[in-house]
This record gives sequence, C-alpha cells and structure tokens, in this order.
Amino acid sequence: MDKPTVTVAILGQNYKINCPKGHEADLKEAAEYLNNQMREIKASGKIVGLEKIAVLAALNITHDMLSNQKYARANEQQLRELTSQLDSALTHQTKLVNE
Repeated sequence: MDKPTVTVAILGQNYKINCPKGHEADLKEAAEYLNNQMREIKASGKIVGLEKIAVLAALNITHDMLSNQKYARANEQQLRELTSQLDSALTHQTKLVNE
C-alpha cells in the first residue's frame, strides 16, 4: 500500500513525511499545531536552538494531552456514577408504580 508524501513546514523548514492515505489533513493539522507551539516558544526569546524549542514544545503538548486524558477519565467516572444513580432511581420508581 502506497503512503502519500505530505510536505509540512515547521519553523520555516519543509519536511516530507509519509502518511497513511486519508490522514493527510490530520498530519497537516498536527504540523500546524506544532509549528504554532514552536513559534510561541521561539518568540519568547528564552529558548535558543531548534532542538531545545522542539523538546519544550513536545513537553508542552504532552502535558496538555495527559491533562486532557485525566479530565476525560474524571468525566467518564462522573458519568458512570450519574448513570448508576439514574438507574437506581428508575428502578425504584418502577417498583413504586408496579406496587
């Protein structure tokens, strides 16, 4: 299966990346997000060097991703608890109606 090559620009450098067919737009979106993160870090003037900027951007993105996963898990747990409470209330209501 041929993988299309997508060219993305990150901090003025073009990179040709093989990408599964149908995921080109996702790759471009990810590259644009990374590019924006790296630009912000570079613009701060505190970090010098492409490698350091890339590592810091990767750490920031990973932190955001992990925080979002924790938030999603907490929401899933809360939803399970609410569903359980609703099931109990409906079961109780059904028993009252049938009596």
